[in-house]
Amino acid sequence: MGVIRVHEFTTVDGVVDAPMWTVDYGFPEDLAASIGALTAPATGILLGRTTFEMFAPAWSTRTAEEDAGAPFFNDTTKYVVSSTLGDAEAVWRNSTALGGYAADRIRELKADHDLYVSGSATLVRQLVADGLVDELHLYVYPLAVGEGIRLFPEGHGQKLSLGGVEALSNGVAHLTYGPA
Repeated sequence: MGVIRVHEFTTVDGVVDAPMWTVDYGFPEDLAASIGALTAPATGILLGRTTFEMFAPAWSTRTAEEDAGAPFFNDTTKYVVSSTLGDAEAVWRNSTALGGYAADRIRELKADHDLYVSGSATLVRQLVADGLVDELHLYVYPLAVGEGIRLFPEGHGQKLSLGGVEALSNGVAHLTYGPA
């Protein structure tokens, strides 16, 4: 049985929407190593459509010389949860559309793969609610933006268990949670 590891950049007020605010904090070696530890065991990437469509143009043309993460994102099979996306392979190589969200389909995929999820807030909410997330890694940036998409908006409560806390060199707190 595989695991699902989720990585989210978030603000202290819980906003995960298009995290352009991360730029001001850089991407120091300890952050890269932390995320690298999440991607290293992954045999598949699970994404929602919106994140897939944001990642595809950003990653598909990057090389290892430009970004050490490029081989992982380009060579690893990407599974896209979407009821509207047609041919995912035509958008980004090594990609397949799974159709709309179905917990049983994700369980089958998880049975054969260690899956890495980045962003994809709508998908992550569903995965957490269905007990499919083994590790939820929140990289909490020390700012509040006041508005935007939140990982757990009003009405989407969830009890979790703290698995770890790490202070990164750029002031970001890496919090690891698992099922309660």
